[in-house]
Amino acid sequence: MKAALCKSFDGPQAIVIEDVAVPQAVPGEAIVAVKAVALNFLDVLICRGKYQYKPELPFSPAAEVSGVILSIGENATCGEGNEGNLGQGGASGFKVGQRVCAYLGWGGAREQVAVAIDRLSPLPDAVSHEVAAGINVTYGTALHALKDRGQLAAGETIAVLGASGGAGLAAVEIARRMGARVIAAASGDDRLQLCKAQGADELLNYTTTDLRDGLRQLTGGKGVDLVYDCIGGDYAEAALRAISWQGRYLVVGFASGQIPRMPLNLTLLKGCDIRGVFWGRAVEKDPAGHRANMAALLDWIAAGDVTPHIHGAYPLQDIGAAIGLLEQRKAQGKVIVTL
Repeated sequence: MKAALCKSFDGPQAIVIEDVAVPQAVPGEAIVAVKAVALNFLDVLICRGKYQYKPELPFSPAAEVSGVILSIGENATCGEGNEGNLGQGGASGFKVGQRVCAYLGWGGAREQVAVAIDRLSPLPDAVSHEVAAGINVTYGTALHALKDRGQLAAGETIAVLGASGGAGLAAVEIARRMGARVIAAASGDDRLQLCKAQGADELLNYTTTDLRDGLRQLTGGKGVDLVYDCIGGDYAEAALRAISWQGRYLVVGFASGQIPRMPLNLTLLKGCDIRGVFWGRAVEKDPAGHRANMAALLDWIAAGDVTPHIHGAYPLQDIGAAIGLLEQRKAQGKVIVTL
């Protein structure tokens, strides 16, 4: 079978397509025929050896996949139809031929992949493989951040920094679905128009408007109740200065490449919280919570309440160029690779 392989940490341009062995399911796993994978900024970092996890070479990029179950490992089956039933963790009911999506961490860019059954989510018929491939990381992070870490309530105001990227757009949509007033902050008017199309109530171009002053003006001086920051860098302190009394600042990532140093006296003066959002660890620590969040997301998408924006879909042989779009900050929404 074909697989995209990183054989060095020289970046996305060094990825090659080669034949590799077909995987075999072990107990607790399913083999999935991959229909689509989604790319994220972590793929830029992991291809250059700069991610917090450094896989052993060679490895395939792509943290999230969508496809169809081909087989289920022994001792993970029950009843008719080869249905999986692990017992532990509550993952059950999967069968050969079922449409699923999953988060892997890395390794998804290949025609078949072995997936732990408790990482699988069943797909409603109304959700395509291209859409399903791209919801685990960005939309899963957004829902975990806003619901589990931020306790976002209907009627509150949230500022999303880097709102036009895949992670930011997911936060815009999920926050709107939760009943919040959303201020989308991004680096260009064209990018902000995409945010508006995805449901943002207010737009703020932080390359032409001071972020702190802009957020204060848009909230009548009160400040924002929640900050969703997936870029870090120079805008982080300005956003913290524009937070409301007892607001919550969610640290989601550092797409700018800079980890900010925050003046902690601001947390005292505003009685606010700075809360870390490590979705990947949360999936490991609370798999049942992750499955519940994914079920809710897929239901919202199937119902048309959330409509993930896809920047583009590319064939497997173009995966290096597709990751390059993320590295060059040219992608708006999710970048998908189809197989």
